[in-house]
Amino acid sequence: MTALLRQELGDFISIACFKAVIVGIENALGERATAISLLAAGRARGKKLAEELELVNSSVPLDEVTARLNQVLGKQGTRLCIIEKVVQDGDVTKVYTAETVCSAGEPQGSSRNSTFTLGAIWGVLEQLLNYRLQGKQTESVLRGGTHDVFEFTPLT
Repeated sequence: MTALLRQELGDFISIACFKAVIVGIENALGERATAISLLAAGRARGKKLAEELELVNSSVPLDEVTARLNQVLGKQGTRLCIIEKVVQDGDVTKVYTAETVCSAGEPQGSSRNSTFTLGAIWGVLEQLLNYRLQGKQTESVLRGGTHDVFEFTPLT
């Protein structure tokens, strides 16, 4: 692990602070512009993670990808989310996540999506697979799902 970015407080902030940033940006720019920005930021983070985890253009099995991502994004890492599983169904890749930071504290029925988390996983998968993907959130724990599910399909 790399050295701490802050000596006293360490590398982490609270979900409350992160979500306040999101709401503040939404108030300033609107929901659509914020979503676009968070997806782009997440994808950039994911691409960097793929490099750090040596997943770029690799043939690492999906269960190993899941384990590596959980090391850096899950309980032992930044705690962005838990990745339960990554499933390949034809040309569609589905990622099942739990406890995503964007869903935390949201009321049931909320329209909030996990845009930064979606983007981060999107960036990793594009680097892993070595082609462009289209990503979207298809299920949410806020709207009756058992997981926040992200689906990725190749861009043609």
